[in-house]
Amino acid sequence: MIDALGGDDLRWVAHGVLRPGKTVSLSLRLGSLATELGGLIETYRPDVACVENVFVSASARSALVLGQARGAALVALGQAAVPLVEYAPAKIKQSVSGSGRAPKAQVQRMVKRLLALQRTPPTDAADALAAAICHAQAGRLEALPRVKRRRPRTGAFAGRVRVRRAP
Repeated sequence: MIDALGGDDLRWVAHGVLRPGKTVSLSLRLGSLATELGGLIETYRPDVACVENVFVSASARSALVLGQARGAALVALGQAAVPLVEYAPAKIKQSVSGSGRAPKAQVQRMVKRLLALQRTPPTDAADALAAAICHAQAGRLEALPRVKRRRPRTGAFAGRVRVRRAP
């Protein structure tokens, strides 16, 4: 969790990883996850939550488990009426490290640096913090004035943008 203070100022608030015990049933683990996250939402009262878009994993089983945990998290956010924003993993990596294909270790190092953390956060926590940083940066970009785009004559996207200099 971070505070976007304006400009390039980002302030670390908290991070962590929720890991329900593996000895209980799946329904109890998902319920515990939703409850713990609900408590964190109540404590920190975030304005918005950011998550990675769903992606296809190498293992169908791990993708299913991840989807179920994600669902529990979304339920907790929905119950607290916290708006949700989703970003592609490549966009998150790009915004934090400059490369959409950055390895997890690079993302961890950049999150540590951008938030001036004493220690490198665990990979899951670094991914979550990176999503928050991505959203903070996207908010600043959306606040910039829009650039007028020329319409292509043929109806096909030409990809050209005309930028006027300020007087």
